[in-house]
Amino acid sequence: MLSRTLEKTLRRALALANARQHEYATLEHLLMALSEDQDAVAVLKACAVELERLRMTLTDFLDHELSGLIVEGVVDAKPTAGFQRVIQRAAIHVQSSGRTEVTGANVLVALFSERESHAVYFLQEQNMSRLDAVNYIAHGIAKKPGTGAQKPVRGSGDDNPQPSPAGDGEKPRGEQPQATEALSAYCTDLNEKARSGKIDILVGRAAEIERTIQILCRRSKNNPLFVGDPGVGKTA
Repeated sequence: MLSRTLEKTLRRALALANARQHEYATLEHLLMALSEDQDAVAVLKACAVELERLRMTLTDFLDHELSGLIVEGVVDAKPTAGFQRVIQRAAIHVQSSGRTEVTGANVLVALFSERESHAVYFLQEQNMSRLDAVNYIAHGIAKKPGTGAQKPVRGSGDDNPQPSPAGDGEKPRGEQPQATEALSAYCTDLNEKARSGKIDILVGRAAEIERTIQILCRRSKNNPLFVGDPGVGKTA
């Protein structure tokens, strides 16, 4: 489900196209609308994007580079295929993450998949990458110091924190139970098995273990490779 803010943003993108008599609403119209979406703006600021500069660049592009989209008469702009892909991609990602609401922040991340678009170029022009956006949304790590959110970004999955068991008024960051359940279902926690004594002791491989530890502790080229005939204990 789209958030109310995002619904307004999408309508604003279509309105930007209609106001210029453009036959289609493009990714650039969408990015222009996102530059006024509170959830997307929080991410843009954290990624050190100058909003006024971005808006000026987009306005110039929409007014001068998309003249071929102008049609006479009453215009009801239609979203381009790229526009629709971005919204669908954001919705699929949110659904697969176990969340229920798509926000402007999610759409902004999905926009980066349209690598050949001018919209992505304008963001990259200000040294913003998809990783920058994801780091901020998921972990609150701002590229620009001092712009990190004091509370989780809407769309990160942590924007509905649960009260603490102690009832002291604190609200810790919400958990993501579905992600934890997936790890438990498909992965084996070898550390936990070792703590519980469920892993057999390796006998006669002290030198190999010592060498493996040394390799893993190196800053570079730290990938040990075990070579040997079948049955000699490589997996163990």
